[in-house]
Amino acid sequence: MEINLLTRRSFLRLLQNSASKSAMVLTLPTIISACQEANQNRLTASAFQTLSSTEGMELDAIAERILPATDSPGARDAGVVYFFDNVLKDRTEALDILRNGLHDLQKSTISEFNSPSFHSLSSLDQDQLLKRIEGTEFFATARYLTIAGMFALPEYGGNRNLVGDQLVGFDDHFGWTIPFGYYDADYMEKGE
Repeated sequence: MEINLLTRRSFLRLLQNSASKSAMVLTLPTIISACQEANQNRLTASAFQTLSSTEGMELDAIAERILPATDSPGARDAGVVYFFDNVLKDRTEALDILRNGLHDLQKSTISEFNSPSFHSLSSLDQDQLLKRIEGTEFFATARYLTIAGMFALPEYGGNRNLVGDQLVGFDDHFGWTIPFGYYDADYMEKGE
């Protein structure tokens, strides 16, 4: 069985490209704070605080097409829509861009597929619509937030069940084994 892992270098390039076209760029403390709140909301299965339930379903479907589940879990499995909800609460400009983009996407969904919602379309139809808007600020922002939510720390709401870590082949198991540093080796030699 061949495992197709995203390399660290390609992941960083993807994140950089997404951030440069996004309507917003997040700092690490902002991502961590949003993940903490996202995790609380996900664990309590509470309603969205910023997004409507319809917006949540649509953004969840978009995120799943950006990082789809294949033989490994995707954005939906990682719960990135809760990350979206928390990050957007204080960012009205980005929220407006996403809401306007969702409105335009809904128009296309109705006119081309006679369906009232993007999330109810087949994955092929969803991909067809998303390919057309791939160069827009709306799509770049959704992609950026999807990637940030996918690879955030699990205890803060992203990367649920370490699906993002698995995707890039990261194994934290060896981070806590000895030797921790030269001072530990010195301590062991001295027998103190």
